[in-house]
Amino acid sequence: MNRIVHISLKVDDVARTGDFYQQVFGFQDAETRKTRDHVSRHMTDGQIDFTLMKYDEGTQSAESKAAGDGPCIHHFAIEVDDLAGATHEIKARGCKVVSDPGVLPVKFRAPGGTIAELVPHGRYQR
Repeated sequence: MNRIVHISLKVDDVARTGDFYQQVFGFQDAETRKTRDHVSRHMTDGQIDFTLMKYDEGTQSAESKAAGDGPCIHHFAIEVDDLAGATHEIKARGCKVVSDPGVLPVKFRAPGGTIAELVPHGRYQR
Protein backbone atom coordinates (compact mmCIF):
# COMPACT_ATOMS: atom_id res chain seq x y z
CA MET A 1 0.00 0.00 0.00
CA ASN A 2 1.29 3.47 -0.85
CA ARG A 3 1.42 5.82 2.15
CA ILE A 4 2.97 9.04 3.44
CA VAL A 5 5.99 8.16 5.60
CA HIS A 6 8.00 11.38 5.87
CA ILE A 7 7.69 15.16 5.98
CA SER A 8 10.58 17.59 5.74
CA LEU A 9 10.80 21.22 6.79
CA LYS A 10 13.40 23.61 5.41
CA VAL A 11 14.60 25.61 8.42
CA ASP A 12 17.16 28.28 9.26
CA ASP A 13 18.60 26.46 12.31
CA VAL A 14 18.46 22.65 12.55
CA ALA A 15 19.66 22.42 16.16
CA ARG A 16 17.38 25.11 17.63
CA THR A 17 14.33 23.94 15.67
CA GLY A 18 14.90 20.28 16.52
CA ASP A 19 15.41 21.06 20.18
CA PHE A 20 12.05 22.87 20.16
CA TYR A 21 10.18 19.84 18.75
CA GLN A 22 12.03 17.55 21.14
CA GLN A 23 11.42 19.62 24.28
CA VAL A 24 7.85 20.73 23.55
CA PHE A 25 6.39 17.66 21.80
CA GLY A 26 8.72 14.84 22.83
CA PHE A 27 9.91 13.98 19.32
CA GLN A 28 12.99 11.76 19.43
CA ASP A 29 16.18 12.11 17.42
CA ALA A 30 16.89 9.32 14.96
CA GLU A 31 19.86 10.61 12.94
CA THR A 32 21.60 13.81 11.83
CA ARG A 33 23.65 13.67 8.65
CA LYS A 34 25.09 15.68 5.79
CA THR A 35 23.67 14.74 2.38
CA ARG A 36 24.79 16.42 -0.84
CA ASP A 37 24.15 20.14 -0.13
CA HIS A 38 22.27 20.07 3.17
CA VAL A 39 22.25 18.86 6.77
CA SER A 40 19.22 16.79 7.84
CA ARG A 41 18.10 16.13 11.40
CA HIS A 42 15.75 13.16 11.30
CA MET A 43 13.34 12.90 14.21
CA THR A 44 10.24 10.82 14.88
CA ASP A 45 6.95 11.04 16.70
CA GLY A 46 6.90 7.24 16.74
CA GLN A 47 5.07 6.94 13.41
CA ILE A 48 6.51 9.28 10.81
CA ASP A 49 10.00 10.46 9.89
CA PHE A 50 10.03 14.21 10.60
CA THR A 51 13.09 15.89 9.13
CA LEU A 52 14.55 19.36 9.52
CA MET A 53 16.80 20.47 6.64
CA LYS A 54 19.27 23.33 6.33
CA TYR A 55 20.79 23.86 2.90
CA ASP A 56 24.39 24.99 2.53
CA GLU A 57 24.89 28.70 2.02
CA GLY A 58 25.01 29.55 -1.69
CA THR A 59 23.77 26.19 -2.97
CA GLN A 60 21.96 26.38 -6.29
CA SER A 61 20.66 22.81 -6.67
CA ALA A 62 17.17 22.34 -8.09
CA GLU A 63 16.12 20.55 -4.89
CA SER A 64 17.23 23.44 -2.68
CA LYS A 65 15.19 25.92 -4.71
CA ALA A 66 12.15 23.72 -5.40
CA ALA A 67 9.99 24.86 -2.48
CA GLY A 68 11.10 28.49 -2.59
CA ASP A 69 13.32 30.65 -0.45
CA GLY A 70 13.27 30.71 3.32
CA PRO A 71 11.82 28.31 5.87
CA CYS A 72 8.87 26.25 4.64
CA ILE A 73 7.42 22.79 4.38
CA HIS A 74 9.88 21.47 1.80
CA HIS A 75 8.38 18.11 0.79
CA PHE A 76 6.65 14.93 1.91
CA ALA A 77 7.46 11.36 0.92
CA ILE A 78 5.19 8.68 -0.48
CA GLU A 79 6.33 5.10 -0.02
CA VAL A 80 5.53 3.12 -3.20
CA ASP A 81 5.56 -0.53 -4.18
CA ASP A 82 7.15 0.10 -7.60
CA LEU A 83 9.56 3.06 -7.67
CA ALA A 84 10.28 2.84 -11.41
CA GLY A 85 6.59 2.46 -12.27
CA ALA A 86 5.56 5.35 -10.04
CA THR A 87 8.29 7.54 -11.54
CA HIS A 88 7.08 6.71 -15.03
CA GLU A 89 3.47 7.46 -14.00
CA ILE A 90 4.23 10.90 -12.52
CA LYS A 91 6.23 11.88 -15.61
CA ALA A 92 3.42 10.66 -17.88
CA ARG A 93 1.07 12.98 -15.98
CA GLY A 94 3.31 15.99 -16.59
CA CYS A 95 5.09 16.17 -13.23
CA LYS A 96 8.63 17.55 -13.36
CA VAL A 97 11.32 15.58 -11.52
CA VAL A 98 13.46 18.06 -9.55
CA SER A 99 16.06 15.67 -8.12
CA ASP A 100 19.16 14.91 -10.14
CA PRO A 101 18.97 11.88 -12.46
CA GLY A 102 19.69 8.64 -10.62
CA VAL A 103 19.35 10.22 -7.17
CA LEU A 104 17.02 8.59 -4.67
CA PRO A 105 14.56 9.60 -3.46
CA VAL A 106 12.85 10.91 -6.59
CA LYS A 107 11.64 14.44 -5.80
CA PHE A 108 9.00 15.92 -8.11
CA ARG A 109 6.65 18.88 -8.44
CA ALA A 110 3.13 17.54 -8.04
CA PRO A 111 -0.01 19.09 -9.52
CA GLY A 112 -0.81 22.15 -7.43
CA GLY A 113 2.88 23.05 -7.17
CA THR A 114 3.95 21.19 -4.03
CA ILE A 115 7.09 19.07 -3.83
CA ALA A 116 6.79 15.37 -3.04
CA GLU A 117 9.18 12.45 -3.27
CA LEU A 118 8.89 8.78 -4.09
CA VAL A 119 10.68 6.33 -1.81
CA PRO A 120 10.94 2.54 -1.70
CA HIS A 121 9.42 0.59 1.20
CA GLY A 122 11.45 0.81 4.37
CA ARG A 123 13.39 3.98 3.58
CA TYR A 124 12.16 5.76 6.72
CA GLN A 125 11.70 2.81 9.09
CA ARG A 126 13.64 3.08 12.34
